[in-house]
Amino acid sequence: MRIGVDLGGTKTEVAALDREGQVRLRRRVPTPRSYPGVIEAVRGLVEGAERELGEAGTVGVGIPGSLSPATGLVRGANSTWLNGGRLAEDLSAALAREVRLSNDANCLALSEAADGAARGAASVFCVILGTGVGAGIVLDGRILEGANRIAGEWGHNPLPWMTPDEHPGPRCWCGQHGCIETFLCGPALAADADGEGARDASGLPDRTDPAARAALARHADRLARALAHVVNLLDPEVVVLAGGLSNMTHLYEEVPRLLPRHVFSDVVRTRLVPARHGDSSGVLGAARLWP
Repeated sequence: MRIGVDLGGTKTEVAALDREGQVRLRRRVPTPRSYPGVIEAVRGLVEGAERELGEAGTVGVGIPGSLSPATGLVRGANSTWLNGGRLAEDLSAALAREVRLSNDANCLALSEAADGAARGAASVFCVILGTGVGAGIVLDGRILEGANRIAGEWGHNPLPWMTPDEHPGPRCWCGQHGCIETFLCGPALAADADGEGARDASGLPDRTDPAARAALARHADRLARALAHVVNLLDPEVVVLAGGLSNMTHLYEEVPRLLPRHVFSDVVRTRLVPARHGDSSGVLGAARLWP
């Protein structure tokens, strides 16, 4: 049995897969907002799943950040109480076995490449469009972690082909200006339509007012520019969209129409598709960190 844990900002989910990859159990609990609380929550979910199923398993965990290859400490997590922790070691000690960790976007990409929207593709770029913006890369069924374990941190590249009114771009929490995340995340889209301070973009596609229509058009154009950079560099077979904004169906028409303006090719065959497993992809991919 393979057990996956998705350590989200608001909820932590566990799932158990059998040898055929079928889900045998899923549970969710609110994510504790302290480091010791997280360790206990993960241990409780894993041990509870094993008691219920009567079988022990391997454990993989998707986290909102990454482990530094220099120190082994968590860094870059928006769940800031994780940063600086020896999460892999501490979870391994709590569960008395090796625990494998990877970025949550990597886990998402692994799941979608295995049996999701990108099944059968040799190269997959999987994007999370939500409160933040991240991505994971899977090549030939394997996560590309990178030498610095930051492969897929696409949201912290600058928005390409900025227009004069976009430059230099909003200041990002990472310290830079004009990061892709500051233009494409949900709060940025909402603020573009309704003004600074707006946080929720979920209802924008259903609105017919000019401000909403213009904001959605700018967002699609910016997403096309940002993905064109990826296509020019990685040339993936499939780009998968996940996260709350991936439910905006107009993106799957508008972005492919706009991509050829910026892709250095006479044809763009890269497919743009929504995640098959939705917000469950992360936990399923975490389980698949073990073959």
